[in-house]
Amino acid sequence: MILAQITDCHIAPADHILTTRYRTSDYLADAITHIETLDPKPDAIIATGDLVESGSREEYERFRELLKHSSLPVYLMVGNHDSREGLRSVFTDHGYLPEDGYIQYAVDLGPVRMLVTDTLVDGQSDGRLCGDRLAWLESQLDGAPDIPTIIAMHHPPFVTGIRKMDSMGLDGSDGLKQLVTRFDNVERIICGHLHRPITRRFANTVVSTCPGTAHQIQLDIRDGLGLGVIMEPPAVYLHAWIEDEGLVTHTSYVGDHGTADVIYDVNGDRAV
Repeated sequence: MILAQITDCHIAPADHILTTRYRTSDYLADAITHIETLDPKPDAIIATGDLVESGSREEYERFRELLKHSSLPVYLMVGNHDSREGLRSVFTDHGYLPEDGYIQYAVDLGPVRMLVTDTLVDGQSDGRLCGDRLAWLESQLDGAPDIPTIIAMHHPPFVTGIRKMDSMGLDGSDGLKQLVTRFDNVERIICGHLHRPITRRFANTVVSTCPGTAHQIQLDIRDGLGLGVIMEPPAVYLHAWIEDEGLVTHTSYVGDHGTADVIYDVNGDRAV
């Protein structure tokens, strides 16, 4: 099983700076093409929030049009730039989306289960795991304590050192930590929001944030509260379940980086 993760696509109207300067639509198209050409091809895609910039129907329709190029199941979730109702109104055929309330659901990925968790607070940049959302997560974990599980959410439950982004962090991370500590089957917590590859130990598991499909957040862990974006190479994560080993996460960079020099051939013989 291979799960591809994309995040923070920020699709915007045609005349928006995100489209004209940062080319978020073009970069998402490139990411989908990249995933489609991988060998082996992933089994599914999870998009971990900030799918669009302002939650408008127009933006979600543009996002949907770009996803048409994927032959894989694509699972969607909300970030702080998203709108639950806007997402539902355009993706009416995505039957896993709850008809109302928080956008939380479970996905069977064969050897692995994924629990998609809603951290959106309407009108705010920071996120929250309230009692109701944590209770849903607890009931899902209680119901399948022996199945390896991925928890997917937009806001990461840890301090990154990028001060401005940390000020838009997750309320309720302590409750999540207490919950996850009770279960040894949580293989990974995967997040977006940071537009950077960041990894941290959390409770008895590992939590990571995925690079964005277009612009990245500048790596700046000084004490100031400034925030910049930079066009570092976009990437997707590939979460691969390896039998008898567990979940392994790879960073797959999008773009033309040339062909590989073959050092050993398929027989294991030295080629160069």
